[in-house]
Amino acid sequence: MAAPRTPAATAPIAPPSLWDPVVRLTHWGIAVAILCNALLTKGGGVTHVYLGWLAMTLLLMRLVWGVLGPIEARFSAFPPNPVAALRHMGQLLSGRVDHYPSHNPAGALMVYAFWVTLATVIATGLYLTGGATPMQVAADQAAVASGDWSALIKESDGESSDEDKGLRHTAEEVHDVAANLLLFLAALHVAGVFVESRAMRRNLVKPMVLGDRRK
Repeated sequence: MAAPRTPAATAPIAPPSLWDPVVRLTHWGIAVAILCNALLTKGGGVTHVYLGWLAMTLLLMRLVWGVLGPIEARFSAFPPNPVAALRHMGQLLSGRVDHYPSHNPAGALMVYAFWVTLATVIATGLYLTGGATPMQVAADQAAVASGDWSALIKESDGESSDEDKGLRHTAEEVHDVAANLLLFLAALHVAGVFVESRAMRRNLVKPMVLGDRRK
């Protein structure tokens, strides 16, 4: 009589050797937009606003892809689970980690934290600019440079009350704190990828770039 099959006999779940193009585009596009706005652009400037709109577009694209994309890109493949994340961190310390078909539990928490923080930066940025598009910001700055101060006068009239000034000040504070938190989360993410790659003995950057072309 044949021995019954045990769960241990099932094949281990392999992580993706290559993320799909939408995941890779949104990942690297958002990373570039955040770093450029943090290090190279001036707050409220045309380039800063343009990159903010670009980051918003890429974030919305990724969220839609979390519903319509392939299995490993969907929210259902990496639900936020703090308990599982802590267990995974413990496995990292022991040098033995489980493999997942998508983000591991710790990585999943990082993804959601990053998205929420990025959404906060975008929302406060839209409030501070009055929802102006990069073209509108460029037109206003060009008008001011030519001596037409009407755009600034309109903004001043719309923010004359103490309540509006208080809201704007709060939005600026939240925007700055959230932007700094994004940089901290990005640094933590890079460190986590390094540690995870060492523990799994697998390059986790390759799947987010070009993948393992040998497979």
